[in-house]
Amino acid sequence: MIYSTTFSKLIDIFRALPGVGQKSAVRMAYYILSLSDDQVKYIADTILSAKEKTHYCPVCRNITEDEICDICSNINRDKSVICVVERPRDVISMEKTGEFNGTYHVLHGAISPVDGISPSDLTIDGLIDRVKTGDVKEVIMANNPSIDGEATAMYIARLMKPYNVKVTRIAYGLPVGGDLEYADQITLAKALEGRVEI
Repeated sequence: MIYSTTFSKLIDIFRALPGVGQKSAVRMAYYILSLSDDQVKYIADTILSAKEKTHYCPVCRNITEDEICDICSNINRDKSVICVVERPRDVISMEKTGEFNGTYHVLHGAISPVDGISPSDLTIDGLIDRVKTGDVKEVIMANNPSIDGEATAMYIARLMKPYNVKVTRIAYGLPVGGDLEYADQITLAKALEGRVEI
């Protein structure tokens, strides 16, 4: 099917979003056209407002509308423990557990030579600045259990050595309800490494 130039551009915008395929992009574009002018304006204004009002916290690099994010400014959080994650959405995942009361540091990616992402492309320098204060006792690496994630964790662990900071890695393993038969070798290996006494 041949779409008009403007409609094609709208499809392309949705198609560029992560996880959106061609069919979903077309559906979204048709949906937008079905809305009233006020509804479309509200969506556009909300996107612009979010872009204008949000920024990265200068301490942890998480997304915030305040000068410093709620977690970093919370006096009840344990500032001696920093949980390092790859993306702002990972902070939300960790917070949902209700088990962590420290602070975070968002790297905004992982070291990936194949994708042209080097340590200088991440917020590692900001993490080192925080550790240099001497207030940090532990850095928990909670980045993804991928090859790039593992390489990033090892790189950061090496950088922490001069500061006498304990560097730990969250345990990875089998999901609740998962079957051993369907687990890959890396997941099983991590499950064995992270085993605990019962």
